[in-house]
Amino acid sequence: MRITVTGGAGFIGANLCRVLLERGHDVVAIDDLSTSLPSNVDGLELDLRVGSVLDAAVLASACRGADSVVHLAAVPAVTRSLENPRRSHEANATGTMCVLEAARTVGAHVVVASSSSVYGSNPTLPRSEDLVCMPASPYAASKLAAESYTLAHRACFGLDALALRLFNVFGPLQRADHAYAAVVPRFVRAALRGEPVPVHGDGEQSRDFTFVDTVVAVLVESVERRVAADRPVNLAFGTQTSVNDLVAMIGDLLGRPLGVIEEPARPGDVRHSRAAGDSIRRLFPTVEPVPFVAGLRQTIEWMDSLGETALTGAGRPR
Repeated sequence: MRITVTGGAGFIGANLCRVLLERGHDVVAIDDLSTSLPSNVDGLELDLRVGSVLDAAVLASACRGADSVVHLAAVPAVTRSLENPRRSHEANATGTMCVLEAARTVGAHVVVASSSSVYGSNPTLPRSEDLVCMPASPYAASKLAAESYTLAHRACFGLDALALRLFNVFGPLQRADHAYAAVVPRFVRAALRGEPVPVHGDGEQSRDFTFVDTVVAVLVESVERRVAADRPVNLAFGTQTSVNDLVAMIGDLLGRPLGVIEEPARPGDVRHSRAAGDSIRRLFPTVEPVPFVAGLRQTIEWMDSLGETALTGAGRPR
């Protein structure tokens, strides 16, 4: 197959591109490199187009002849969206509309990455797809708009489309070198440097962490089987780990307790998140999620083996 991956030089995108190539597919990656690194795809036999999904000409060229489009390009992070809501909207909502129209033009199947953040302040656990979404940040609102456009294109134009709600993905190639870094690489970076880890609030906030290999397995099967659905699907399997538990697990894997710096709770932060995994298991019954501790061990070993290089997310994925 010929597969276009937007955000293909990013954390999830580069891991996905590597596996797609290993499975014999032709891959075109498009990335504006605003939060990604070209070194993430060094050595991969793919066609990297540097540009934004908001650029109609670049996007049309990248999608020409595509059998499937995996749309991962976004401006990530709640904090970024609080600082610049319009940028998040344009990249995440308008950008998704552009990708959907490009896919419709060439008749490609499309998979769109949404986010667990769309559930927002809805307190119900686990998060099932039929819950009312209550976005608590501009980022969450932009992702809800993105998946809504995806479902609208499926309903109105018959587009083969799948919107997946990703939950706190972590693993090799995830950057740890900036203020918006996700919690796992940020904590592992501090731990490997012998520094205390920064915990916001009381540390009892919890997440349904998903190892990147699990996400890639679902994405690969999505495009190879041309999976589509009439509503969003959680891409997580119903685990729940608190930030304090994460600190303890990293310490256990490193064989020493970690120091902690207490920091204020972050605005727009969701207190608890745990997925209902019924839909993902029904659609992808053969996908076995990587256990959290196993994924955390792989992440620590990868970052430790590359030293400072790993802090940028750059370097070999395994």
